[in-house]
Amino acid sequence: MFKKIYILWLRQLKRYSRSKSRIVGSLAQPLLFLFALGYGFGAVYQKAGEGSYIDFLTPGIVGMSIIFTSIFSGMEIIWDRQFGFLKEMMVAPMSRFEIMVGRTLGGATVATLQGAIVLAIAIVLGGFVPYSWPAVFPAILAMFLVAVLFCAMGTMVASLLNDMQGFQLIMNFLIMPLFFLSGALFPLQGIPKAISAIAAMNPLSYGIDAFRALLINASHYGLPVDLAVLCSVTAVFIFLGSYFFSKVQI
Repeated sequence: MFKKIYILWLRQLKRYSRSKSRIVGSLAQPLLFLFALGYGFGAVYQKAGEGSYIDFLTPGIVGMSIIFTSIFSGMEIIWDRQFGFLKEMMVAPMSRFEIMVGRTLGGATVATLQGAIVLAIAIVLGGFVPYSWPAVFPAILAMFLVAVLFCAMGTMVASLLNDMQGFQLIMNFLIMPLFFLSGALFPLQGIPKAISAIAAMNPLSYGIDAFRALLINASHYGLPVDLAVLCSVTAVFIFLGSYFFSKVQI
């Protein structure tokens, strides 16, 4: 079982490492947000007495990189279905659950690498300094947990669709509210109650809050709450992703 999952995990990493344009392209938008917003609103944020906006923003942009990469990894299911590779996997001596887990872990590893690269660039070029260097490793583990959650979500949605255009439309409709209403760009303290309630129902809010707790020692919900919510929601989406993937028709 584990060898089969490993092979599918390794395939995802090889596809990522061989596509240089994908690596560069997937970094462009997060870095644009990081530097344009970080330096553009830095003075305003500092005058408000909140300190460095780059420090506040970096965990949010790391979360942005992870969610975009994770959810769109589900598009590969549609791509493989159209080109026949998914059919070959389905007839292989492995269960659909093993296929789903292998693909999800592979996509999550790629998304975590993307998030780690964004974090490294923020440290080297943006002047971001983690509150505690030993906490960077737990932060990367939290990135992986968030990546697994949204890879499973992407798999669930892709299993229900047959065309890439429909997947892109639905994902864009889903990703942008998740990102903008997660507190990635603004503090969750003192915001209107309606937005606060929506943010509390958004799993990405807890992921970014966990990153901030570990990287800058600032948390809205508290790290134990963040991890408890993330683990619970991840388990739910792994179940849903595997269920809907088991219903895929080739």
